[in-house]
Amino acid sequence: MKLQEQMRAEFSDKTIFEKAQKYAYDYLDGISEMDVFPSEESLELLKKFDEKLPEKSTSALDTLDFLNNYGTPNTIAQIGGRYFGFVNGGAVPASLGVKWLSDVWDQCAGLYLTSPINAKLESVCEKWLKDLFGLPESTVAGFVSGTSMANLCALAAARFQLLKNLGWDINEKGLIGAPNIRIIAHEQVHASVKKTLALLGFGKNSLEWIPSDDQGRLMLDTLPKLDSSCLVLLQAGNVNTGGYDPFDKVCDMANAVGAWVHVDGAFGLWAGACDSLKHLTHGMEKASSWAVDGHKTLNTPYDSGIVLCRHPKAMVSALQASGEYIIYSDQRDPLLYTPELSKRARAIELWATLRYLGKSGINEMVQGFHLHAKRLAKSLKELGFEIMNEVVFNQVLVRFKDDDSTKKIIAHLQNSGECWLGGTTWQGKAAIRVSICSWATTEEDIAQTIALFQKAKTALG
Repeated sequence: MKLQEQMRAEFSDKTIFEKAQKYAYDYLDGISEMDVFPSEESLELLKKFDEKLPEKSTSALDTLDFLNNYGTPNTIAQIGGRYFGFVNGGAVPASLGVKWLSDVWDQCAGLYLTSPINAKLESVCEKWLKDLFGLPESTVAGFVSGTSMANLCALAAARFQLLKNLGWDINEKGLIGAPNIRIIAHEQVHASVKKTLALLGFGKNSLEWIPSDDQGRLMLDTLPKLDSSCLVLLQAGNVNTGGYDPFDKVCDMANAVGAWVHVDGAFGLWAGACDSLKHLTHGMEKASSWAVDGHKTLNTPYDSGIVLCRHPKAMVSALQASGEYIIYSDQRDPLLYTPELSKRARAIELWATLRYLGKSGINEMVQGFHLHAKRLAKSLKELGFEIMNEVVFNQVLVRFKDDDSTKKIIAHLQNSGECWLGGTTWQGKAAIRVSICSWATTEEDIAQTIALFQKAKTALG
């Protein structure tokens, strides 16, 4: 049978899709019972993938079965309720189902002409996000892989606009010989921001570094005098403590002189959509640009990042591609707002998540993360653990006695198979970093995790 005939048969027969559906259902049904991180025995199965590239085509079912047999046991139970690592969110049911459908659509989302539905849903999401966060009407959004790329887009727009204000067109002249941009950042700026700046031609030694407080927040009294050449980097949600910078006052100072303020809000910007937590983001709407993930706090399936910018011309000028073959429309063309010409239609599942949850659902879910974090911190403190941060959002930093004991607690918890969380270093001390951001986390999951901490403590003797 010729290859095309084989694929047509597999396509029309639907067995491959029915089998994939069964495997997916089995995974969902077993998520609460599987190890949160693969066991050593499961990890051994990964060696099965060390095969030579087949000389001849195989059947679709053979490949699917192979992946399920050896791949499924080596996944992280991220969509379950006891994965607390890296601020990785779960996936709400509506968005997961919509993702399955949109994967079959397989849209290339660069232009309106390559996917009218994606272009439309990007416009809808842009409008809804401005409403949720209280952003200026002029704000435009780009839909990217995550906050790392969102930061890149926003800071590229900032670089373009600040240099333009200084009489320099970077698109025509490049960076060599360009006027100096003053970049002000405090010492707890996220690693992705540092990487982004390096990609844009700004090494760490070219930044004006200022100290942060014991919660990783910018210290207002250390902010230097600003001018129109300044780019000020703030964050909504420190990656360790969950702390928030003083947006209101910094933005007022920056806007008074024409400086640009960027807010890195990967997981923390969503506090602005929660009635009981929006005080944390007060004033952030005065910034020039923002970066946020859909796949963290909002629980949109991976990958989903959003860049937002109140200066559309700066963003388009920094990111727009040009070519004689590119056919623009009188509708939204997504490639105007990201570096990508070819990209997956990420806005579809983001739209589904926002529509499914609505304002009240987002409020309830985000507030729930905070309440879980508060309960966990309170209980662990009662058990004799040190809570190193003010639990203002969903992050809990935990320590036990000393560095060695803390690392042993981490190892015990990670090896339990019942939950997973990571370690970090905070102010020179080893710490346990707990990130709560899955809709699937229940009171029972928190209770089970607290009990695991107690077991780990007892095991130390």
